[in-house]
Amino acid sequence: MALMDIDIVSVFPEYFEVLNLSLLGKAQAKGLVHVSSHNLRDWTHDVHHSVDDTPVGGGAGMVMKPEVWAECLDELLGLAPQEIVETVHETAIPDNTDDIDDASVTEDADVAKHADDWPVLIFPNPSAPLFTQADATELSRKQHLIFGCGRYEGYDARIPEYYRAQDVDVREYSIGDYVLNGGEVAVSVMLEAITRLIPGFMGNAESIVEESYTGDNALLEHYQYTKPAVWRGMAVPSVLTSGDHGKVDRFRRDEALAKTSRIRPDLIEALDCTALDKKDRKALMALGWNVSGAHPRR
Repeated sequence: MALMDIDIVSVFPEYFEVLNLSLLGKAQAKGLVHVSSHNLRDWTHDVHHSVDDTPVGGGAGMVMKPEVWAECLDELLGLAPQEIVETVHETAIPDNTDDIDDASVTEDADVAKHADDWPVLIFPNPSAPLFTQADATELSRKQHLIFGCGRYEGYDARIPEYYRAQDVDVREYSIGDYVLNGGEVAVSVMLEAITRLIPGFMGNAESIVEESYTGDNALLEHYQYTKPAVWRGMAVPSVLTSGDHGKVDRFRRDEALAKTSRIRPDLIEALDCTALDKKDRKALMALGWNVSGAHPRR
């Protein structure tokens, strides 16, 4: 049995032939991952194999139908159809905003209560929370992931709500502040990020340790160079050829701090100052950060 089973539902299942290439293809060959792609149209019953219909309330485009998705997902999840007496998203803004924090805590608790051997149902959605390295790390420990690829104007909002009501671990993620034609690209991105963290996937596990966004105090990775030391008149930083591993490590750490400060200052602001050593704090101060509090600030 593979360490992770992955089911992908799409109207273009052939798109995922790309997953047979490179390291993910090798991981499948080694039995670390088993990927199955399914054509959503196989669960339709009309002559046109329709998976979408016009939006309720009017508007442009088409919306993917819940009944087709439900037949497919019920089969993959091993669930029987249920009637849920509930109207979802009846109001856009809660009547009592004091309850918002409690609601978010409850949702987090619902996610946390599912064991790693429970399937996770994942829908890419540009309106959802951003998919992060922390999400990839957590999902890499799961045994069964099911991805649903939306198309057109997206999927009926009752689909994820129905399966949450069935106690399924349902996630919706965005991979960035832009809109794609469908969820296939987003699923491929998430799968690359998730599967490479499975034990045995990478030839050299150490290559993951210093990557961007890794760890609690995440930074962007330092710049990388290879031979020749001088290329078209451009030399690599001399410290990297000094043979002094301590100086090399410090140089790379300072470079990571400077690069992150310039490109992603939000990551610097999120650092825990109590976990930074004296040299880290000195480097940040030189970059214009105040490190006297719990987190760096300008």
